[in-house]
Amino acid sequence: MSTFPTLDAWLTHLETAHPVGIDMGLERIRKVKDALNLKFDCPMFTVGGTNGKGSTCAILETILLKAGYHVGCHTSPHLLSFNERARIDGVEASDADLLPHFEAVEAARNSFAIPVSLTYFEFTTLAIMHLFAARGLDAVIFEVGLGGRLDAVNVLDTDCAIVTSIDLDHTEYLGDTREKIGFEKAGIFRPGAPAICADPFPPQSLIDHAQAIGADLWLFGRDFRYEGQAGSERQQWNYVGRSLRRSALAYPALRGANQLINTSAALAALEALRDRLPVSAQDIRLGLANVELPGRFQVLPGKPSIILDVGHNPHAAAVLGQNLSGMGYFPYTYAVFGAMRDKDLAGVVAHLKGEIDHWCVTDLPLPRAASAQQLEAVLREAGVEDGPDSSITRYETPATAFQDALKRATENDRILVFGSFLTVAGVMAWRKSQQH
Repeated sequence: MSTFPTLDAWLTHLETAHPVGIDMGLERIRKVKDALNLKFDCPMFTVGGTNGKGSTCAILETILLKAGYHVGCHTSPHLLSFNERARIDGVEASDADLLPHFEAVEAARNSFAIPVSLTYFEFTTLAIMHLFAARGLDAVIFEVGLGGRLDAVNVLDTDCAIVTSIDLDHTEYLGDTREKIGFEKAGIFRPGAPAICADPFPPQSLIDHAQAIGADLWLFGRDFRYEGQAGSERQQWNYVGRSLRRSALAYPALRGANQLINTSAALAALEALRDRLPVSAQDIRLGLANVELPGRFQVLPGKPSIILDVGHNPHAAAVLGQNLSGMGYFPYTYAVFGAMRDKDLAGVVAHLKGEIDHWCVTDLPLPRAASAQQLEAVLREAGVEDGPDSSITRYETPATAFQDALKRATENDRILVFGSFLTVAGVMAWRKSQQH
């Protein structure tokens, strides 16, 4: 049985061990889960959706921590280090925390006559589940990787499922319509358990599936909603649920127009499980004031203004465009843009070209990434021209694109880094290297 001395060695091995990066289906992972005897005695939240998953997980996690609970939170992908994917009580798990659980999954996988092959995501998700189960936590939160129905996270039976939004993304795996994608996302719902849907216009397929299995469906606008507070000097808002109202809430520390929907979904989930995990108004206030999430419309302090956003589909780009236009006046906006070629790149650009003057397009270190040349072609097609007030330049890495934008931007301008986790991670890693 091969085991590895370091987390890096494990991760390098897992990147090549299972030939297909995404292999939909739960039979393989279910066998290994059973061999690990994996189960949780504490309430579990599962969070799926096209956009807003990471924010919703962070909001839930922070409120529960402020209420004094011991919480495990799994999110993906990571920006700079794998450890970001597993947090216990708000702290990233160390390599030493994770290693025994990688070994446990490897042993379970090899306990069959024919060892079970697992993808990188399946293997690492099981290891994080096993870590959380060993810690005797009060609550666990799992972010779905892709879709829902066939995602690795769905081998566990959740106590409360949240679907944040339903939009077209990963169409080659999930289908090319909102109805098909809605059905895949609804796969995380469970009979008799709260199923929270924060999308204001949910596909009928999601509603039908919830009814077919007897899930307790909470719809945004019907079972829960948010409302602005009239005449309040300081911006405040109210959460209105089925039987609970939370008044005079401050806006969450996460920036952006969509965060009230994500927060409402988290509060609906907490309302649904309030018998098992009670939280006070004060816990919610502290949670919203302290929530942090790198790379989600993250505005860095200083000048020029630098905004990091991992958004990579048209729905996320529309929200990003709204958020940018709400920031006030900047003479020029520079964008460091790198993305995967299987995305609707024309759709992304359409929502943002009115906000961006100078495009710094970059290659990314992944076979499915679009080349800088392909990105330039999409922008030319959309009508972006070179002139004194607009331009497109190509770079080999996000770091070099960002350095050039920094050179050209004045302190009154702003620089947006977006299009993929890899684009944001490349710039974050370079900035970190400059601080030493």
